[in-house]
Amino acid sequence: MQIAGTSALVTGGASGLGAATVRRLAARGARVTVVDLPGSAGAAVAAEVGGAFAPADVTDAAEVAAAVDVAAAAAPLRIVVSCAGIAPPAKVLGRDGEPTPLADFERVVRINLVGTYNVLAQASAAMARTEPTTSGDRGVIVNTASVAAFDGQIGQPAYAASKGAVHAMTLPIARELARHGIRVCTIAPGIMQTPMMAGLADAAQQSLGQQVPYPQRLGAPEEFADLAVHIVENDYLNGETIRLDGAIRMAPR
Repeated sequence: MQIAGTSALVTGGASGLGAATVRRLAARGARVTVVDLPGSAGAAVAAEVGGAFAPADVTDAAEVAAAVDVAAAAAPLRIVVSCAGIAPPAKVLGRDGEPTPLADFERVVRINLVGTYNVLAQASAAMARTEPTTSGDRGVIVNTASVAAFDGQIGQPAYAASKGAVHAMTLPIARELARHGIRVCTIAPGIMQTPMMAGLADAAQQSLGQQVPYPQRLGAPEEFADLAVHIVENDYLNGETIRLDGAIRMAPR
């Protein structure tokens, strides 16, 4: 699908993978709506690319619907990339042997899984009402999972469960939305150079990078953005989860 002249909505667009994707899509001629929390740098990123900032919590249906309206008003909404998510570590049992509070598990699943579904549902409803292109396309939705969906580590039960579910819902939703001309794919990144990683010491980052078979380094947000753009432009990619990880398979810890 051609990107130029379309409207794109990117959640988690204020930083990291999301911000890189915002910049790539804008460079290809999309009108980009950045969705992130009110206190984020979303407005600055949007201003940088001549887009719009729609502050929203991805778990709030009304706020996401309003963000979708902003995006749809700019141009036909045909591209959605969901990058919003959190990854706080927590084991099932704490150091005292007691279960980690259930609310901690629920929060991760709510933001990573329910939030992704909420964005997908609100956006696909708008796409389904949009006139198709001459080839019958109405839109592309790209979700973000993680390699933790397949080889989660100790301390990642909530994160792995949420990202595994994002992967699991990709195919059934792609099958459902096919009749509307909407494709759905998911990217499962490995160890990426995100703001969370940037907070680690250089030695720690190098150690993590050396765990990657090849190339032995952290992934760049721009590489995620490049893959997202390729998914949008490659009309035969649908219902698939693509690992972007340098062939890493995560160790237990």
